[in-house]
Amino acid sequence: MSSAEVFSWLENLGYSHAIRTSTWLFPTIETAHVLALALVVGSISMLDLRLLGIASRERAVTQIAAEILPWTWTGFATAALSGFLLFSSAAVKYSADIPFRLKMLLLVLAAANMAVFHSVTYRAVGQWDRAMMPPAGARLAGGLSLIFWLAIVFCGRWVGFTT
Repeated sequence: MSSAEVFSWLENLGYSHAIRTSTWLFPTIETAHVLALALVVGSISMLDLRLLGIASRERAVTQIAAEILPWTWTGFATAALSGFLLFSSAAVKYSADIPFRLKMLLLVLAAANMAVFHSVTYRAVGQWDRAMMPPAGARLAGGLSLIFWLAIVFCGRWVGFTT
């Protein structure tokens, strides 16, 4: 089965049709998606700014991470689910949309950045946890994360004008 056939099948499911044709369902799901994304970007920015040595320099990185990452993951799960529901309502159209594709690529890059950070730099967090200025690898990860998430928001907004 080709990806076009999968997208067409997905788009023709009952719930996808309901989202697409309802006057209130799509905007309600979209509102949940935007609010969840605001939670993700807002919370992860707090950690990124700490990694950059810009904010909360008096607090340990591990303390900030422990406090905000549950909120980040909750927001991300909600954004992913609501985003999937929105996508499924017009999967064929979205799958061909350049800003949507760019948003998905940026999500993969943000995930890769996080994976590299946690598997390399964060493993030694005990050595720099309370440092006012974290090591270069942590600053790079924080900076890239901010760039990726701002670009994800930009592309998500752009999708609204191209589909």
